[in-house]
Amino acid sequence: MFAKYLTAALAGTALLATVASAQTPTATTDKANAASTISESSLHGDWRASKVAGLNVYNDKNESIGTINDLLMDKSGNIKAVVLGVGGFLGMGEHLVAVPYDKVKFVDQPVPSATTSSNKSSTTGSASSTSTKNPWYPDHAVFNATKDELKAMPEFKYST
Repeated sequence: MFAKYLTAALAGTALLATVASAQTPTATTDKANAASTISESSLHGDWRASKVAGLNVYNDKNESIGTINDLLMDKSGNIKAVVLGVGGFLGMGEHLVAVPYDKVKFVDQPVPSATTSSNKSSTTGSASSTSTKNPWYPDHAVFNATKDELKAMPEFKYST
């Protein structure tokens, strides 16, 4: 009986010793952790994917044609396609199409308003030029197509 208790005690202390030694930081892991962190300044000019989804999409004529619903990437993390939502109301009846990522242009400046006058007074047309630019996402995206052309494209469906 005493041998069982002694064996259990030795096994328990051996387990506690390995747990304690596993928690001891080493200089090598500290250097690796420091090398794997990225500072905000090194990401200056990069955009948040969570903010790109939901952006309004316009064509070259500044006509609203839809919104970005999703970004599709390959297994190495490169974005390959943009899923655009066209038409519908609050997601109902929306037609999804996937377009190549390199065909979508992201723009930091607000969409020029069609109502701005060529004789810009002190108040007319100044609202779009004074909006503050967010460094973490673009203002909108541009894709050269009309709503009708996008609706005529094959619908994109997520596989299950």
